[in-house]
Amino acid sequence: MARTIPAGAKLVLASHNPGKLREIAELMAPLGVEVVSAGALGLPEPDETEDTFEGNARIKALAAATATGLPALSDDSGFCVAALGGAPGVVSALWAGPGKDFAPAMARVRREMGESVDRRAWFVSVLCLAWPDGHAECFEGRVDGSVVWPPRGGLGFGYDPMFLPEGGALTYGEMDQREKHATSHRARAFAKLVEACFPR
Repeated sequence: MARTIPAGAKLVLASHNPGKLREIAELMAPLGVEVVSAGALGLPEPDETEDTFEGNARIKALAAATATGLPALSDDSGFCVAALGGAPGVVSALWAGPGKDFAPAMARVRREMGESVDRRAWFVSVLCLAWPDGHAECFEGRVDGSVVWPPRGGLGFGYDPMFLPEGGALTYGEMDQREKHATSHRARAFAKLVEACFPR
């Protein structure tokens, strides 16, 4: 049985990514927990040395939980393209460079796809909830869709403007947060997390 987080508890969001922090904070708002970001606490970003989303999510959550003595929630997520063998995947953020500029990262995806007619793509999110004693639990969400070019929309973040979810008419870059939360990989992982660790 999963460990649970009681109402009124304090939780660290182990991320320095403003887009992720905004999305996770909005998803967590109804749960009755106090959230504080790793950046606000002055925590450094740990090196993500694993080759899986789950491995890197564990690194971030455990680092924040150990440093603060509080439960910590992290997200490791990425954009995966079938024509690129699943790349950029776990290195999605690295493709954006140190300035986290995703315009050239999206252009690289399109360039490396070349003449491929396979437009299949998916987003994966792994949320990891860790405790100071080293216990950790992970939850994965995935949403399938396709690559669009040129990118559409100025909402969202990362690769959102070039991803069209299956059965949809709008890219994630064209959706407001409410619409995106209804289908996103992060929301799907979050639903599993809430069911297991935030029973109310």
